[in-house]
Amino acid sequence: METYGQHHYPGRLFIVEGVDGSGKSTQIALLRQWLISEGYTVFFSEWNSSPLVKKTTSKGKKKQLLTPTTFSLIHATDFADRTEHDIIPPLKAGAIVLADRYIYTAFARDAARGVDRRWVRELYQFAVKPTMAFYFRVPLEISLSRILTGRTELKYYEAGMDLGIHSDPRESFKLFQQRIVNEYESMIDEFGLTVMDATLPIPEQQRRMRKLVRPYLKGVRRLRSPEQKRTWVDLTRETLPVEMARKGAMEQ
Repeated sequence: METYGQHHYPGRLFIVEGVDGSGKSTQIALLRQWLISEGYTVFFSEWNSSPLVKKTTSKGKKKQLLTPTTFSLIHATDFADRTEHDIIPPLKAGAIVLADRYIYTAFARDAARGVDRRWVRELYQFAVKPTMAFYFRVPLEISLSRILTGRTELKYYEAGMDLGIHSDPRESFKLFQQRIVNEYESMIDEFGLTVMDATLPIPEQQRRMRKLVRPYLKGVRRLRSPEQKRTWVDLTRETLPVEMARKGAMEQ
């Protein structure tokens, strides 16, 4: 199996990372719409979505059976399955693959749970190196307010309650998220993450993201020629649809 940085496929892989409430999911959804409208073939992959381990993960969380190491191994299995079936085939075919969270999520969360950093990195050595990896940086207090507003409760593992760092779920969540932020910040130079200011307005973030992605699209095959693009796309270059902006704000 080829190792990280040694894969050579005609397709492009763009991924987003960041803590919960950073707005990364909104941005990659907007990027996906734009790429499709530009005529590109786009595939999407989401963290912890493989049917291979979905039931096992759900059962383990429900019964609170997952240790930091087993949690790490289950996510690695999920990622391996998606890499084999959802990521590499489209890249080989010359398509664009977008991923909401990638291996850096495991590096951040697992290390925040006390798992050895070197061990986790070696575990994911089979991963394809992204064409670009965006890290949406946001002050912790802002991301926390986005997540906690309107929430009646936090899930056990989401709040890091398995670590025993605080008896109150909200306080535990804050402490756990800070650990994750620290890990992300330490990975910026190590993996060449492209830092995005997640406090900027949603349209501005998207414009900057498209500008950074565009140079890497050269040579990627399109299903349609530029002349066949839908006319509404030109409008989104200046102002994103109000509905999408409103949706994004709610998700954040």
